Amino acid sequence: MYIFDSVKKTKYKFESLVEGKVSLYVCGPTVYDDAHLGHAKSALVFDLLRRVLEAKGYEVLFARNITDIDDKIINKARDTGLSTAQIAEQFTAAYHRDMTAIGVRPPTLEPKATESIDAMSDMIQKLLDKNHAYRISNGDIYFDTASDKNYLSLSNRQSSENVSRVEKVSEKRHEADFALWKAVNDGSVSFDSPFGPGRPGWHLECSAMIERYVSSGEGKYAIDIHGGGADLLFPHHENEAAQTRCATNHELAAYWMHNGFVTIGGEKMSKSLGNSFFLKDALKAYNGEVLRFYLLSTHYRGDFNFNEEDLIASKRRLDRLYRLKKRLFGLSAAPIETEFKKTLLDALGDDLNVSKAYALIDELIASANDALDRDPKDKAYRQVLLSSLATIEEVMGFGSQNPYAYFQFGLDEATKERIDTLVIQRTEAKKIKDFAASDAIRDELAAMGIAIMDTPSGTFWEIRD
Repeated sequence: MYIFDSVKKTKYKFESLVEGKVSLYVCGPTVYDDAHLGHAKSALVFDLLRRVLEAKGYEVLFARNITDIDDKIINKARDTGLSTAQIAEQFTAAYHRDMTAIGVRPPTLEPKATESIDAMSDMIQKLLDKNHAYRISNGDIYFDTASDKNYLSLSNRQSSENVSRVEKVSEKRHEADFALWKAVNDGSVSFDSPFGPGRPGWHLECSAMIERYVSSGEGKYAIDIHGGGADLLFPHHENEAAQTRCATNHELAAYWMHNGFVTIGGEKMSKSLGNSFFLKDALKAYNGEVLRFYLLSTHYRGDFNFNEEDLIASKRRLDRLYRLKKRLFGLSAAPIETEFKKTLLDALGDDLNVSKAYALIDELIASANDALDRDPKDKAYRQVLLSSLATIEEVMGFGSQNPYAYFQFGLDEATKERIDTLVIQRTEAKKIKDFAASDAIRDELAAMGIAIMDTPSGTFWEIRD
């Protein structure tokens, strides 16, 4: 397995800290709004990484946090009249629904910020004790960036580039210093701590959670891999790394991985630009597997320019996989180690080379259709093919649906029930050899844009292309 380390800017052979095990931490959502396509892209990238590592035999501890306290959540609560807890609960549930819809598996651990205040307090105290942090007159606590000789080594920035991203506070020792704890004295949302009521700084959250829930506390690194969007490299991950380094005397991660931006029409996705595309809206128009297939179709480190024309073309590509599955419908097989699985994992083991992986899938589909055309009853071949398709489901996370149901997407439940009823009526008509009624029902379904297929496993229907 080779991984491109986005800090060292080169590809390395992956070697886990503990043989056979991988600790992977990915920055999760701030739950004040619905997930957009940028969230989906990042979640899919690291879901794929996890699947590949597991398919290669690693035991993966995958942690993804929930930021459930933040100024954005507080503002949303004020605007809606709900509590911050209600806002966080609402959008955490929505995030989970959206991730499930695109096939993202739940993490092993999902710590919440509000449940980890003590872990953050512990790290702040360590930084204070080691003179890497200081308190100002209003009770705020700041990290002293000058006390870390390796500060900015993660992002390779100059110190002058850092100051525009942090708040101006006259009592700070250095302009680049960032908040670890913000004291609250006005009765607004706060948490108890040894430092008085307040709220933790955002950068502190992941460092403290990793130390509390994921790190072994031994060795040179806390975890194997830390991931997230490219926008998090600086300042978020830079500050995380500095806090951990100074509080614990070990580095945060052995490997850093960052996925590129999602753009629409060439612009970075941003609400301020008015072009944010919520995942929930995309899921109304497209099957979750179609979105997964499309969003994974380009290499994770590159920026992804979302447009509907490419999405439709990508769907047609996935359709071919499902049409092959229809030819094997009703068959089952015991798992077989196939050459396809080896070549697919070799491709993905090269820093998640999805272009090569997708090409291998296209080749499999084409060769399988040719082979089935020549000899549709070749049992040995069908067993190998079924195992190869199972590998695609397991590793890539698509191709797992009933192939007939896949082609039914987009119809409301009432319409589906109407079609199912007509199909049953046609079956009954055929049983009593009322072929006039059977043909009339087929014509009625055709007029609705529905094609029906009689198979040894029963009669199935789908939307015509």
